[in-house]
Amino acid sequence: MSSFAFSVLFVVFLLLTLSLRTWLAARHIRHIARHRASVPAEFAPKVPLAAHQKAADYTVAKTRLGLIGTLWGAIVLIGFTLMGGLQLLSLVILPFTGPGLMHQLVLVVAFAVIASVLDLPLDWYRQFVLEQRFGFNKMTPGLWWGDLVKSTFVGTLIGLPLLWVVLKLMEASGSLWWLYTWFVWSGFQLLMIAFYPTVIAPLFNKFTPLADVSLKARIDGLMTRVGFASRGLFVMDGSKRSAHGNAYFSGFGRAKRIVFFDTLLSRLEPQEIEAVLAHELGHFKLRHIVKRVATMFAISLAFLALLGYLKGQAWFYTGLGVLPFMNASNDGMALILFILVLPVFTFVLAPLSSITSRKHEFEADAFAAQHTDHRDLVSALVKMYEDNASTLTPDPLHSAFYDSHPPASVRVKRLTMAAA
Repeated sequence: MSSFAFSVLFVVFLLLTLSLRTWLAARHIRHIARHRASVPAEFAPKVPLAAHQKAADYTVAKTRLGLIGTLWGAIVLIGFTLMGGLQLLSLVILPFTGPGLMHQLVLVVAFAVIASVLDLPLDWYRQFVLEQRFGFNKMTPGLWWGDLVKSTFVGTLIGLPLLWVVLKLMEASGSLWWLYTWFVWSGFQLLMIAFYPTVIAPLFNKFTPLADVSLKARIDGLMTRVGFASRGLFVMDGSKRSAHGNAYFSGFGRAKRIVFFDTLLSRLEPQEIEAVLAHELGHFKLRHIVKRVATMFAISLAFLALLGYLKGQAWFYTGLGVLPFMNASNDGMALILFILVLPVFTFVLAPLSSITSRKHEFEADAFAAQHTDHRDLVSALVKMYEDNASTLTPDPLHSAFYDSHPPASVRVKRLTMAAA
């Protein structure tokens, strides 16, 4: 393929993706506006009109901000690639490092820093304007900046050694570097799954053992019935950042732990909490977590193999505004370009991921209905949708592209039919 042909292909897919995202956002906003005036019949007895309209307004605001983010991301992408931003960055760094591994390492780090800084204004607006307007923000500017500093420190501490290993493998391990890198990457992901709950997460949130004795007894009874062993039940102080609530379990093997947001515990009744936890346990018992990890590993292997081919093709660089070194490493540049353009070519496949995720959600709901009263799960879902201002009337096509969970009406209908 010629560099010109690849440039044209890239621009065509970028315009296609932008057009599709814009069309989906417009559909979503119109669909929500048409249903804003009344609560869907199946939720009318439980959801006040004011809460339904708040969810509609919040969702529309998020969708519009997301569209702005998409357009800004496209501008940044063009700036880095076809307008020569990455090429200029490489040339600025070159006199300080010379060509080779150090140049590629510094290039990736510099790109990551610049890209993060460019995202900061939208992140700030999302937290302190949009979330604040709808009553969800609990963060102070000091906490926001503190989280940013801590996440940057943790990311540097973990990411730099991993990046060095990957670039070293790309440079020194021959044509099968992508396979060796895949083994390293997979091992790293497993380590993160194992250690994130106990090592990294506590740097950002406080986790305390569940103190409610009666609720703990109820949960212990559920775990006994389904055959689940955990290292403990913990409450996370999610309320210091957001009014949104959730529950999850994390870790593998003996490190498994169940975590409840304090906002969730304050809103749901004990039987509803039990039903929500039964849903989460369903993901584990039905091996959804293992299947997702295996799928992630398979996809990452395919993408690394693709990168293994692309990094040796001159048109891949020149078609994206970069002049590769002829007698030195281009591995860091290849990584950056691949990360930048991959979403452009794969967005149209997003519904495939949603299909699998939604199937797992239906199965976990059915599992919860087998081990708890399905009405408690329905009641909990309605409260969670209301508290998180999740719209009850999403556009079906937009939802298929963006939502990993089925719409509330579909979940409730499935639960009711399964129970019947």
